[in-house]
Amino acid sequence: MLRMSKLSTELVFMSSLRVRYQTIEFGGVDIHLRTLRDNQEFSDDHGEAEALGISSATWPLFGIIWPSGEVLAHLMADFDIKGKRILEVGCGIALSSHVLNQRDADITATDYHPEAGSFLQENTELNSASDIPYVRTGWADEETELGEFDLIIGSDILYEKEHVDLLSRFINQHAKPHCEVIIVDQGRGHHARFSKKMVILGFSHSQSRPENTDYLTKSLPKGQVLRYLR
Repeated sequence: MLRMSKLSTELVFMSSLRVRYQTIEFGGVDIHLRTLRDNQEFSDDHGEAEALGISSATWPLFGIIWPSGEVLAHLMADFDIKGKRILEVGCGIALSSHVLNQRDADITATDYHPEAGSFLQENTELNSASDIPYVRTGWADEETELGEFDLIIGSDILYEKEHVDLLSRFINQHAKPHCEVIIVDQGRGHHARFSKKMVILGFSHSQSRPENTDYLTKSLPKGQVLRYLR
């Protein structure tokens, strides 16, 4: 069984942010991550996040490992990836993308946050790994250069009510005619409406509680693994 352990939690000052270094074990594979120290960190000196509509309260959310992200990463640690082009939407700190990258998967990461790309690159270098293709894009963007994918993944991305329509359209835009979608939902009350949208778009739907989650440092009491197949 896969096991997660935090081996190092050294805190350092970097720029105006306090960050944390962690090593996470997936069987015999170590993933090293530089994350924000906590969800109180904030730095937007040039107003880039504000211009994108990202408030000081939501700014840190991208840079922390959340329970739903841990569950998704563990699912990806032994998922069948052969011949699949994979997209992580709302990647945040991109734990799943790093796990897939270590497996030599064809993984592309996306997020709306202006700092997600720089953290992704720094963590890729920290793991001495190949670069992960990254596109900063929002779900309302009608034109991207992403193309279509065989597998689309995400965790805790149904954060607000309006995300239901935006995310379902974005996924449909980038899903191949035959595509699997896996979303680990934190349990914020929006997944039922999202599933109805996905069914309308031609996907079958199933959901289940996460299994074998002893590695979680925080519980996921309302979490669900949402699966869609077309």
